[in-house]
Amino acid sequence: MPGLLDPGNPALALAGGPPGRRLVVVDARVHELHGDRLHHYLDARGVDHETLVLPVHAQVKTMDAVFQVADRMDSFGISRRGAPVLAVGGGVLAEVVGLACTLYRRSTPFVRIPTTLHGLLAHRPEAETLVDPAFLVTLGRRQVASGLAEVLKVALIADADLFGLLERRGRDLLDTRFQAAGVGTAVLARVVGGTSFDGGTSDGGHFGHILSPTLETRALPELLHGEAVCVEMALSTVVARRRGLVDAEQTERILRLMRRLELPVRHPLLESIALGEALADTVRRRDGGRWLPLPSGIGAGVLVDDLGGRELVGAAGWLRAWSAVTAAAPTLDG
Repeated sequence: MPGLLDPGNPALALAGGPPGRRLVVVDARVHELHGDRLHHYLDARGVDHETLVLPVHAQVKTMDAVFQVADRMDSFGISRRGAPVLAVGGGVLAEVVGLACTLYRRSTPFVRIPTTLHGLLAHRPEAETLVDPAFLVTLGRRQVASGLAEVLKVALIADADLFGLLERRGRDLLDTRFQAAGVGTAVLARVVGGTSFDGGTSDGGHFGHILSPTLETRALPELLHGEAVCVEMALSTVVARRRGLVDAEQTERILRLMRRLELPVRHPLLESIALGEALADTVRRRDGGRWLPLPSGIGAGVLVDDLGGRELVGAAGWLRAWSAVTAAAPTLDG
């Protein structure tokens, strides 16, 4: 929905319910970049609003932040159904606001206005989501690359055509921050529109998200979320290669596309104690199951439940060797 902060566009003022009062919870950095336009829009549309600015990032995703939002909801005096909260920011902010709204008066609706690629691609239980790719212009290049990992996840496990599009135009998306004419909108529509994970596993949405939470937590703040996800996807690809689910050519295409999108394919932590911890966490969360979604070719996936520690260590070693051999090799960009 381009032009979301254009006063001539009524979408934001009407989102989540009839015109009225709105509590706006906005990420501190986003407020620095877009706050003036946001307030000008709300004033121009005659929206009675109050703003709560939160310095939100992964390390401060705490109940204190949730209670801070709930307290402001109470002091602002919003009604349970008639005044949805506007959450303007990335995925962490949406999680904080979403939990606060769930707890407040037995659930208050909220509207998510994602300003990061991760937040834009996430599927959450909000009343409404308003997407404007223009917010992505102010993201750092690394943040865009990190978000592209979630696009690659869908492509690799469920959408071969999307994978091909990323091979052809992925760098354009990165260079232009999804402003490349036609391409950015097409990719977002394909992913946000809900590509189904029907490649042989109902858990394809968890691809890249089984081992990576342990890696991400251990590596904070060194790795961004999408970078940790990509490291797991690379490892899973090699596991699939060694099981005969992905051939040699496909493996090269996958790993080289990750590099082309400026994403990591390995991390030392996932080759040491963290690998064992990640597997142990998976077993504990899954009632003893050693399961992992794996690619089956490009654009489909399978779920295996016999994942072994030695298998992961062997795959990590293969990736380490591949990275060493290809580090100095020329890329498609020369």
